[in-house]
Amino acid sequence: MNDDKKHFRIAILDMYNGFENEGMRCIKKIITAFGENESVPVEYTIFDVRQKLEIPGMHFDAYISTGGPGNPSPVGEPWEKRFFNFLDQIFQFNANRHNKTKKHLFLICHSFQMACIHWQLAGVSKRRKTSFGTFPVHKTALGRKDSLLSALSDPFWIVDSRDFQVTQPNKFRLEDMGAKLLCLEKVRPHVPLDRAVMAIRFSKEIVGTQFHPEADAEGMLRYFLREDKMTSIIAMHGEARYNDMISHLNDPDKIMMTEAVVIPAFLKNALNESFLPAYA
Repeated sequence: MNDDKKHFRIAILDMYNGFENEGMRCIKKIITAFGENESVPVEYTIFDVRQKLEIPGMHFDAYISTGGPGNPSPVGEPWEKRFFNFLDQIFQFNANRHNKTKKHLFLICHSFQMACIHWQLAGVSKRRKTSFGTFPVHKTALGRKDSLLSALSDPFWIVDSRDFQVTQPNKFRLEDMGAKLLCLEKVRPHVPLDRAVMAIRFSKEIVGTQFHPEADAEGMLRYFLREDKMTSIIAMHGEARYNDMISHLNDPDKIMMTEAVVIPAFLKNALNESFLPAYA
């Protein structure tokens, strides 16, 4: 094993723009636990994309790009161009047959929406109201076979927190890119609106989710049981929604299961396909 690449190296693209969040703590926790479970030395580096225009190079083994606040549609800020160039760089790196080890990228919520806009794979629009809470999502036929979701039930449960949505997938663009829809929002027969796309495999190595697979049930439970958070959530979303969330966070077959499966499955694929072959 080369001394200069003895760790499984992960780049975290911080898209939070300086806003307080739980996501970064959750991502760090999952990465650390993954290294321990796989008995592989892991290191991660955080890149502040929106505030400092930081973008990782191609020398990492895996990349995770976070959720974040605001409208995902570009408005011409310098960081947006850098981020879109990064997406294309990874895609093109993987498409180059001379690059034997590939680069794996996971896109969460805001990052996922921006990728859908950039690659023109679907419409992205503002929701009538914020989607916030724990919900079931349904796999597509392709999603049922995908390594990211295969260990989860159908439907499986997710944490959602978003003002925008990805809808109306462009089948021609998806086919042209080789992208696959993996899961969709819950069926709402009484609501005459498109079901949101909840996950896409953009390529063999690039995948993204509209939901928050990093959400830590234990930490979220602690967070939402705080008096100020409980009062705020009930005021905004109602007591029934709050009680449902608490129940789902306590259920080992719901949010705990999604947290334990999705990002670890992504990291396992990256480890097996990008990192370990270098030392075979």
